[in-house]
Amino acid sequence: MLLALLTDLHANRQALSACLDDAADFSPDRYVFLGDYVGYGADPEWVLDTVMHYVEWGAIAVRGNHDAATAGTLRRSMRPDAQAVIEWTRPRLASHQRDFLHSLPLTAELEQCFFAHANPWQPEEWEYVLSPADAAHALAAVPHKFIFCGHAHDPALYNLSSMGKLGHYLPVPGQAIPLAGPRRWLAIPGSAGQPRDGNPAAAYALFDTDSQSLTFRRVPYDNAGAAAAVRAAGLPEQLARRLETAG
Repeated sequence: MLLALLTDLHANRQALSACLDDAADFSPDRYVFLGDYVGYGADPEWVLDTVMHYVEWGAIAVRGNHDAATAGTLRRSMRPDAQAVIEWTRPRLASHQRDFLHSLPLTAELEQCFFAHANPWQPEEWEYVLSPADAAHALAAVPHKFIFCGHAHDPALYNLSSMGKLGHYLPVPGQAIPLAGPRRWLAIPGSAGQPRDGNPAAAYALFDTDSQSLTFRRVPYDNAGAAAAVRAAGLPEQLARRLETAG
């Protein structure tokens, strides 16, 4: 089974469209959305409708912290710019879209795979996986061979050997990485809607559960158009600049 893994879409219509078009060339058997469909970007309605359609067709989707904030279930405060976009987003959503966000699970499982937006040890607390120590914590929290998370935005790959040695890699886009063998793995596909690693191209990943190979993808898209949409919506200027610079 070929899985297309997308996370941190952040209401970026242009980026999501480009990623879905790119993924379609590989004919995935199933799509997995790892949260944060809203927030920061100017097209939450379109992005949510698109994700909901994929879920109707069998896609897996979990809840992100921006989704929880929009649904009114987040238990912690957000930064002022993020909160401003949440307040802007809420009245634009239809009731069925708000219900969708509210109904999303925090985690999901499929065969040997575990999916969460932030982490598997306390997914409702929204702590990041940013370091090898965080990855070790995550790998100790669940028994699955493969863990996939979002939230951190930058693509990353960690593994844990049978001897307890942890490895950390910066993946090269487009190169299939074999994950077979006794090691266990944690992968962060990178943000489709708001890259922050200096590369403005949208990020997602493909995972073949049969061959156990993972390929990180980077997809150029109309980030200037996405930034213009943020400005036209009157959202914070730094959010538009971030799409242009991926900083």
